[in-house]
Amino acid sequence: METENSTMLTEFILLGLTQSHNAQLLVFVLVLIFYSIILPGNFLIILTIRSDPGLSAPLYFFLGNLAFLDASYSFIVAPRMLVDFFSEKKVISYRCCITQLFFLHFLGVGEMFLLVVMAFDRYIAICRPLHYSTVMKPRVCYALLLALWIGGFAHSIVQVALILNLPFCGPNQLDNFFCDVPQVIKLACTDTFVVELLMVSNSGLLTLLCFLGLLISYVVILCHVKGHSSERKNKAISTCTTHIIIVFLMFGPAIFIYTRPFRAFPADKVVSLFHTVIFPLMNPVIYTLRNREVKASMKKLIIRHIVL
Repeated sequence: METENSTMLTEFILLGLTQSHNAQLLVFVLVLIFYSIILPGNFLIILTIRSDPGLSAPLYFFLGNLAFLDASYSFIVAPRMLVDFFSEKKVISYRCCITQLFFLHFLGVGEMFLLVVMAFDRYIAICRPLHYSTVMKPRVCYALLLALWIGGFAHSIVQVALILNLPFCGPNQLDNFFCDVPQVIKLACTDTFVVELLMVSNSGLLTLLCFLGLLISYVVILCHVKGHSSERKNKAISTCTTHIIIVFLMFGPAIFIYTRPFRAFPADKVVSLFHTVIFPLMNPVIYTLRNREVKASMKKLIIRHIVL
């Protein structure tokens, strides 16, 4: 086939997170612990929101979808990473590499857009409370959800299309524990300057603009509640603080990885580990610890099932 002739490589070798056996064992244990918390934590959030009629507000609808995206995102890298710890030669096929890259950006950008939607929801709820029920109708919530899925898909297709046009004829060693755009581009046997600029403008600029937009929106919200009653102000500050923590945890590593030229830095692998494995844990931990309604409903759900 013509594609296989131009792309001579059929597989990549992943160099992994570290070459130290003791460090690998430590990382394996930590990742396994994180992963055993990520899935139950996110699924518990989804089950709690779906089973409690009192959590039917748009905020909880979007929170349930955020938990679903986190759980799905954790399936992309962590399981294979855990298996690869026991493999002497960590090999991933070209097609599997492209598939991993596609879903990494599809779900990652979908989650990024969802945080923007959640910021919009909080802005309407706090700054335009009289219009909230009119603006954030169920039909609007589903339309926003569909838009973020389409946006994530379009972004990811562009990433994959740029990679598929590159010739790969060797070497085939990826200096990471998963496939992502910066590492894959380095292995192309052609000048990738233009492609790198397109990647930075597609991923990096999009990430940076969303990050700045989210920070500005939450600053506007916090400024708006300054003159409100202390109870309402405290609730708004608590909600916004939770969202801001999530924004920094998600966008910080993404900005570090995608908004600079694709040169290797010593911290790249550590940042990637946080971004792909540890960050999905932050959603259930932060939201369950800081959201009283979700925490109370979760306790009722657990107690009800224990009693039964």
